[in-house]
Amino acid sequence: MKYQTQKIAYAYFLTAMILFGVQVCGGLLAGWIYVSPNTLSEILPFNIVRMLHTNSLVVWLVTGFMGATYFLLPEETEREIWSPKLAYLQLAILIVGTAGVVVSYLSGIHEGREFLEQPMWVKLGIVAAVVIFLVNIGMTMLKGRKTAITNVLFFGLAGLTLFLFALWNPSNLSVDKMYWWYVIHLWVEGVWELIMASILAFLMLKLTGVDREVIEKWLYVIVATALFSGVLGTGHHYYWIGTPGYWQWVGSIFSALEVVPFFAMMAFTFVMVWKGSRNHPNKAAMLWALGCSTLAFFGAGVWGFLHTFHGINFYTHGTQITAAHGHLAFFGAYVALNLAIFSYAMPLLRGRDPYNQVINMASFWLMAGGMTFMTVVLTFAGVIQTHLQRVLGEYYMDVQDQLVIFYWMRFGAGVMVVLGAFLFIYAMLAPRREVIEPGKAVPAE
Repeated sequence: MKYQTQKIAYAYFLTAMILFGVQVCGGLLAGWIYVSPNTLSEILPFNIVRMLHTNSLVVWLVTGFMGATYFLLPEETEREIWSPKLAYLQLAILIVGTAGVVVSYLSGIHEGREFLEQPMWVKLGIVAAVVIFLVNIGMTMLKGRKTAITNVLFFGLAGLTLFLFALWNPSNLSVDKMYWWYVIHLWVEGVWELIMASILAFLMLKLTGVDREVIEKWLYVIVATALFSGVLGTGHHYYWIGTPGYWQWVGSIFSALEVVPFFAMMAFTFVMVWKGSRNHPNKAAMLWALGCSTLAFFGAGVWGFLHTFHGINFYTHGTQITAAHGHLAFFGAYVALNLAIFSYAMPLLRGRDPYNQVINMASFWLMAGGMTFMTVVLTFAGVIQTHLQRVLGEYYMDVQDQLVIFYWMRFGAGVMVVLGAFLFIYAMLAPRREVIEPGKAVPAE
């Protein structure tokens, strides 16, 4: 590790992994409530469990992105982080805000807006943390080397300021949903894609040895397609909320194009590995990087495309098909991305060779396999739900009774994901080191 301030990332990664553990446990509990609806119904109702599951997902992903930025920025800019004290202050604000959210939700205090349920003081804290973060990395970049990776990354991270729309809660529900999607969609299907592309580009640069010029050309193509499709692709959320009818066509056309940047990212990673001359010892990080782009293409690209046209979405909107798409898209595009940079950076931050790679790769196959199976199961459930409920007109709860077998399978898949998640955390933090090259001993620490 060349720069001392890269160690800031370690605190962010630890925080993110703790929240990752909380998030998957919350998801498993929510999955169990689907098959046993009265579980903890008076102590911890389903709506609170779901809020904790989704909110912890967003918080740990953003924390991971910030940690990844503090790790890669010194190497890219060739200078130390401008203010380590501000970086730790920012993390403290995020931790206090997260604790405040948990206490608020368990006390029944929330705004009721999906993903944006946080009390106002927490939202203001998030805004303050984002501003501190952008000032810190902006000053670092201003005084250091400029690269395509840092430029795209900063542009993507600057999009976190879209959270300002969360501070406004209009009384008109259609207006509320229109601006609500400015945060939710433009984060996950807009600026987060730029963050994903830039972190993947950094990993490919380090893991494959391909020339920076080649990687940067790919990066600009990915960014162009992501912005072109992602911004107006917001229209696929405007179909049925009271906005003008032209959004059905705008949303359908540009949403269909959203598959392009995810295909480009998948092609990018595989082409870079194919062209690469470096036999990097960190095979686990390479596996996560390739898995990230592949699962993102299927989850965000293919499964998003399946129900993005308004004529199809009219029937499938809000069914388990949406849940299938959401789970694989988030896991592939952003969860796997964070776990890839963790796998690459943690050995360097701890001053050791790549370690626990067999365990790490086993965790990948457990999580990827479990999430893929969950997606397939929920897709079947969603198709049946669409036909029975939206076409034949059966009552919602009657249809839910007929989907129980799929919810049991979803729960089983969730168990696999949770086991894989804790196996990954163990692989990152356990004091054992493995050297997977044949003929070498495996020393214990």
